[in-house]
Parts: sequence; structure tokens; C-alpha cells
Amino acid sequence: MAGLVPVLMLGLGLGSCAWAQSALPVYTLHDRDRVIGSTYVPLDSWMYEAFTRLQGLGFADTAYLGLRPWTREMMLDILAETAPKFDDSPGNNEQAQEIYLALERELRPSADAAPGYSHPASVLDSVYGRALGISGLPLRDSFHLGQTIANDYGRPYQEGFNPITGASARVVAGRFSLYVRGEYQHAPAAAGYSPALTETLTDIDVIPLASNPVQATIPSGPIAAANPFRLVEANLAVSLGGNQISIGKSDHWLGPAQGGSFAYGNNAENIYAFQVDRTEFFKVPLLSRVTGPFRYLFFVGSLKGHSAPNDPWYHLEKISFKPSENLEMGFERATIWGGEGHVPITVHTFLKSFFSFQNVTLDEKLSREDPGARFGAFDFSYRLPYLRKWLTLYSDSTVHDDVSPLSAPRHAGIRPGLYLSHVPGVKRLDLRGEAASTDPPTGRDIQGAYLFAEFIQRQGYTNKGFLLGDAIGRESKGGQAWLTYHLSPREFVQVSWRSAKIPLDFLPGGTTQNLFKAAAVKRVRSNIEARGWVQYERWAAPIYQPGHRHDVSVLGQVTWYPGEAR
Repeated sequence: MAGLVPVLMLGLGLGSCAWAQSALPVYTLHDRDRVIGSTYVPLDSWMYEAFTRLQGLGFADTAYLGLRPWTREMMLDILAETAPKFDDSPGNNEQAQEIYLALERELRPSADAAPGYSHPASVLDSVYGRALGISGLPLRDSFHLGQTIANDYGRPYQEGFNPITGASARVVAGRFSLYVRGEYQHAPAAAGYSPALTETLTDIDVIPLASNPVQATIPSGPIAAANPFRLVEANLAVSLGGNQISIGKSDHWLGPAQGGSFAYGNNAENIYAFQVDRTEFFKVPLLSRVTGPFRYLFFVGSLKGHSAPNDPWYHLEKISFKPSENLEMGFERATIWGGEGHVPITVHTFLKSFFSFQNVTLDEKLSREDPGARFGAFDFSYRLPYLRKWLTLYSDSTVHDDVSPLSAPRHAGIRPGLYLSHVPGVKRLDLRGEAASTDPPTGRDIQGAYLFAEFIQRQGYTNKGFLLGDAIGRESKGGQAWLTYHLSPREFVQVSWRSAKIPLDFLPGGTTQNLFKAAAVKRVRSNIEARGWVQYERWAAPIYQPGHRHDVSVLGQVTWYPGEAR
């Protein structure tokens, strides 16, 4: 990896790395008397979009967009770094200042003393109700045909009325913190896939139907109504030595793109995991003169919904760094290993999977020494020269059974994108476009058996049937675009488009999806938010239904933020 960094820097024309040597301190930027705990901000918070816009406008240089979520303390650090830039950067910065002030107001620490063990601070963060209505038959099979509703934490949905009621709360006591968000969810009963389609898909996945009659990756019918109470997030953490060490369910979005994250996103339900997250920047002597400061992430936990083999485990490692204030890079590795009847989950098998970086023989793959299904990812985001406050180029990429997409580009899935932070003449309007492909030009990519799937771990990169990574799916190509007018840092009106197409060599007849969406978010009062969207989808999947089908989805949600009333 170290040898690749100078080549990339030369290719991007970065020039001097003096910024990396002086601008980012090793420790947090804002003053505090002692270390206190801090909860993560959920990925669907308006603050991430605000920070993304702030960085696209030439500020928030210390925000790592490819390694989210962030704690509230991390967000305060980014704001502390950003404040002096308003004095150092002449020009028209009204939008950036408006965003900064909205974030500062949201994150402002209490004037009271830091919460201690005997006097913890607790906040009811949010209470919300959501109603989703779907007219027409939707798709809900990211491992095969596609998804009508993507990046929604694997929540259940079917044709008809799909309500959700939820709440979230956080507690901080000294170095410790607790965040919990739970929901009551409902989805109607559905016909599901026919026995013939189920058999066809199991044949494609090479999973014997007789020994695996129930597969979470195949929504076989009939499907009963869903009425679960689900913990969307629930993590207990301690801040220690610049790290956030936690156990439980946590959000992750490990790429700079908006439409998907190959390494891990919120398309599936979060897994229960043990995690170590470097929340403060650190420098490696000599190396950081070239790479700049680092952040890293590690977590390990069990995947659910797998039957071939049953209950494998998953661990992920990512390291991100900033060679300059305009460039961020990240390398990630994830491994699915073990499972009932294949490899036991022990310290030995974990270390085997953790330290294995080379191909293994078929005999070893089929044995109890199998290191697992290994996936690598690389991402970057770069504010382009002469357009630093306007245009950001970024990309996410992934490979299977190769060390990195940089070493095997012809085997890689890729999601490149461009972000225009404001349209000339319409400062509150931004534009984003992304392409996506998991169909690389390699002979190994046949019947969806390469990216997101594996020879042993047949149900691949999934949790409870949904892809953990990019919802573009297996062996698919498509794209997305968003045009957003920001009424304020917390309010917007948006139109978007999404498409995906699966070729004939994966599914007989292939599939095609085109989705058009209009969305809006409005603060009715300072602490009451109303949001909604309308989506029209037209799809074709001859293996499932004849001809072209269409569906319309309408969502409305009201959220009360009790802690924001001022």
C-alpha cells in the first residue's frame, strides 16, 4: 500500500504535503477538561449531509467522509477546525457559515459540568412515526432481482401499508456512553416467490433446496405479515486512548458515495459486533509526512440469515488517511468465515482469517482451516484543482479474493461520482451523479458468483437476506443522480433517479429497474420535522413476472426531537 500512495499522489497532481505535517493535530481540537464519552450520530441524521456540503464548499477539511458514523465529539472537533477558515478564506461564504452555525447549535455542549459517573446525562433524542404505502408489486431481493427501497436498514416492506414507530435516546457518564434506537415495524403479508422461481434461484446460487428449504436471501412465498420490535442501533461504548471501544449494534457507512457503500452501508440490518474505532487523528512518524493523519476501524460479529453454512462470522478492518486537505483515501478488508458444519468460531480460526492474504488450495478451502471469503475495497474523494469549493471527484471500489482493487482493477466493482456543491447562479442548489457496476470484465463473473458471493459462503455478503454493501446488487450496472435545493441546512427539496440492470448470464431474461423520486424535508417547528417522498418505479424481471411492472411508493414521517427545543 505504501508504494501505491506516491504513485496516486503524482497522478492526481497533489504537489506539496505540507498541510499534512502541520494543520491536523494529534489530539482533539476543542478544549475540554477531561475525556468524556460520546455517542455516535445515526447515519440518517441531517448533519452528515450538512458536513458533506461544508466540505464540498471548501471547509470541514478534517471530516473523513469514507469512515462514518462520527461521534458528537468528532463533529465538534471538525467544527473547531473549520471556524478559523472563515477568517483565512476570503470570499462569499454565507452558505458555509449558515451550515456551520446550524451544526454548532445542534452540537453545542451543555453549559453544565461534564457528565460524571454519579451524575450521568441522558437525552431522549427522537420520537418518530413513519407511514409507507406501496401500490403495485415491489422488489425486495438485493441478492438477486433488486430492491425497490434501498439503504433502509433492512426494514421489512411489502405492497400495502408499512408503518413504523420508533424512538432513540442517549446517555453519557464519564468515559462511558450508551445509545439506543428501537422501532416497532410492520409489513403486510405477501405471495412471495413461486416454488419454481425459488428452485431456479437456489440452482443459480448452488444451494441445495432440500437441505436449505428456508433461505433469507430468497423471499419465497407465502410470506407472513411482519410485526417485529427491532433495535436499529444499541451500543455501549467507552472512550479510551483516542478510541471508541463499543459492543452492540452500530451504524457504518464506509465509502464517500451517496447511493451505496461496497464495504458496508445501511442497506441491511446492523449486526451485533465488538468494535474499536479510532475517533482521534493520529500520525505515524515519517510515514505521515507523506500520508497525513490516519483513522482506523475494526469490528467483528455474527451474520444472520445464512444457512449455507449456518451462522458464519464477519470481521472488517479499514484505515483512512488524508495526504492533503483535499484528498482522502481508504483501504478496507472484510472476511466472512466459519459456520456450522464448516469451520468452528474460535480464536484460532479468527486469527487464521485475519492474517491470511494469499490464495489457498481447494483442499484447504474445504477444510476446517478455510480462512474464509475475503473482500477488499478502496475509496477516495478529491476536491479538484481550481474548483476546490465547487467540484469533488470520488470513487468506491471492491474486489473478491484479491488484496485490493488497486492491484486488480479488471476484477473490481466500482462506483465513481461527482459532487457539485453549488450550481452557478443558484447557490442553494447542488448536483450529484454516480455510476455503479458490479459486473467487471472478467471470466470469473458468471451467474452472480463473483462479487458479493463465494464458493463456500453461498449467501455471501448479506445479513438477514439483504446485502451489507451496495444495493446495486450482484453482477449489475446502473447509476444514480440527485438534484437538491437546500431551503436551510436542515431542509431541502430533492428530485432523484436510480437505475440498475442485471445481464442475461446471471438471471434468465435479465432485469431492469428505473426509479424516479421526489422528496422534501421541512421543519414545522424548531424541534419537529416532517419529511416525505413519492417514488415511481418501472421494472422488468421475466424470471419473476411477465412484461413490465410498475409500483408507486409514498412515505410520510414526523419526528419530534425533544432535546432541540430552545
